Amino acid sequence: MNKKELIDKIRKNGISFEQFNKQADAYVLNADDSLMDNEEKRLLNFTKLNQRRTYRILKTYKVSEKIKEAVSKVNEPQLWIVLTEDWCGDSAQNLPYLYKISQLNDNIELIILYREDNIDIMDMYLTNGGRAIPVIVGFDNDGNELFKWGPRPEEAKKLVAHWKAEGDSKEQFLEKLHLWYGRNKGKAFEKDILRLLNHSVI
Repeated sequence: MNKKELIDKIRKNGISFEQFNKQADAYVLNADDSLMDNEEKRLLNFTKLNQRRTYRILKTYKVSEKIKEAVSKVNEPQLWIVLTEDWCGDSAQNLPYLYKISQLNDNIELIILYREDNIDIMDMYLTNGGRAIPVIVGFDNDGNELFKWGPRPEEAKKLVAHWKAEGDSKEQFLEKLHLWYGRNKGKAFEKDILRLLNHSVI
């Protein structure tokens, strides 16, 4: 897939953050868990929790002055895409911050792609060979890749690696991770995005 084909497919398959959020809300509202298997119920519960996380962040987050300054320097169009799913906890803890940052500059267009509907694009942006989400990728107006981020802030990656090395189960380190997200309030994500912005201003 060349650059033009990739961008065309992103625009064809992608949706706005607002649409993504509305679809998650509708799924939670209308889902009938009596018709679901255990895995589907598990993912539904994650989506319910993630929507609460999303609305909390959207309500409380104030973009830092450093981020505002960096975003203001984006003076040509950039396309930011996010590969994700509504059940993804790391996505719910980071995507609302990205959305509010993207809203600061009309040159930035944010598009959400469902991973399971876009496996060919997902497989272009693997993490250690796996389809970890969320993945954020930035492009310039010609389809050149400006940056890639994911699936969680660098600080969180180090913490998870440490917890795994200590022998924590997935359930244990995820509980610690989401407690960390709640205390961090987007500071680590802002640090990563600031670094990416400062290297991608065109």
